Amino acid sequence: MIPLSLDEIARATGARLDGGADPAAVVTGPVVIDSRRVSPGGLFAAVEGERVDGHDYAATARAAGAVAMLGTRPAGVPALIVDDVPGALAKLAQEAVARLPQVTIAGLTGSAGKTSTKDLTAQLVERLGPTISPEGSYNNEFGFPLTVLRADEQTRFMVLELAARGPGHIAFLCEIAPPRVGAVLNVGHAHTGEFGGIEQVARAKGELPAALPAATAGGVAILNADDHRVRAMASRTEARIVTFGLDGADFTATGVRLDELGRPSFTLITPAGSAPVQMQLHGAHQVPNALAAAAIAAELGLDPGGIADGLSTATARSRWRMEVQQAPGGVTVINDAYNANPESVRAALDALGHLARGRRSFAVLGQMAELGEESRDSHLEAGEHAAGTGVAGLIVVGKEAEPILDGALATSGWHGEAIGVPDIPAAIAALRGRLNAGDVVLVKASRAAGLERVAAELLSQPPSEKETAQ
Repeated sequence: MIPLSLDEIARATGARLDGGADPAAVVTGPVVIDSRRVSPGGLFAAVEGERVDGHDYAATARAAGAVAMLGTRPAGVPALIVDDVPGALAKLAQEAVARLPQVTIAGLTGSAGKTSTKDLTAQLVERLGPTISPEGSYNNEFGFPLTVLRADEQTRFMVLELAARGPGHIAFLCEIAPPRVGAVLNVGHAHTGEFGGIEQVARAKGELPAALPAATAGGVAILNADDHRVRAMASRTEARIVTFGLDGADFTATGVRLDELGRPSFTLITPAGSAPVQMQLHGAHQVPNALAAAAIAAELGLDPGGIADGLSTATARSRWRMEVQQAPGGVTVINDAYNANPESVRAALDALGHLARGRRSFAVLGQMAELGEESRDSHLEAGEHAAGTGVAGLIVVGKEAEPILDGALATSGWHGEAIGVPDIPAAIAALRGRLNAGDVVLVKASRAAGLERVAAELLSQPPSEKETAQ
């Protein structure tokens, strides 16, 4: 973070000083919303949640070295008092960006693949200079400004992930940190329940290209040529259009192949040349993510050889996204439990089918949240797709996910086993009684389901007698 005095922060956010706060005291450390992450010189933003109120931890944050608390009421420590903490964080981030004119900002959004693509892009852009990118999925009204506020005078690039739960959210994030380069990955069914339908999702995602500067000012909109809703966003921007995809795009891939672990290799084709890529990530769906990352990095100045080398060495930085690990007893676990929507579930099931060729596969699936009226049909289709990949066992966790079972059982020609369980312990028990050495297990659900605990249990426990005997 760039050093700012409490007086400067107060003027940027409209805060009033309280609790003996010294206007000349300088914040030099990070801004955090978790008191356990406070470091000396930092600023603690007290957020009121459903179960925890950050104001109750103000003293703890102060003892850990926080210069002050940013909150909505006094808490007995030096404080900046505002009416709205998220709004104040946004204003503070805007102030920070205004003081860093040398920084180039690239933003990306989409219904699926945002975090994986962000991680790929950051690893490419870091080759060009000091780069800030979000930790995990820091992409909302809290995480986005906190990420921006990590930048300092040495930062040359920001690679930012933009999420939305409704119209106007992405436009708001673009006001905090205006991107010069913006990429839209896809438009899918994630959050259709909140938006009211997929066309409304497309309009919201299109807020990113709409916010870009004109081509004459260096604005670049990077659009997925394989998604007709994304292609149509070209009409919403005055930025220069660059496309990525597998069919007639500026950045494309030829000769795509998957190795035995489902890791893609291909020849990267760019306007500036081509180069071979062998990715370390798992799943064919990583190819479009890689092409989007390549397009962003190229626009920021990285050459095709550097892009290909970066894509070939990039690793998964964020947890629970297509993590492929070996459990005791010889079972392969694919932990993709961070989040789920219809498109990402299909991609994960396809990856499971490829990894398990010649072996038995099991899918542990939970609810895909926030689908609204499309929820039942989407869960039915997930079950059909699971059966179509030939899983030996389908374990569906929770009542909300039950239509997955119906979809699988209605699939002609599928002879696998379909089991519905009420909770995570029951899912673990069901797996323990069925797994053999050599089996492959996929764990996938929306974040609220917490199914990463299923994967963690499989990976931490010693093999059962049944597994050892195989």
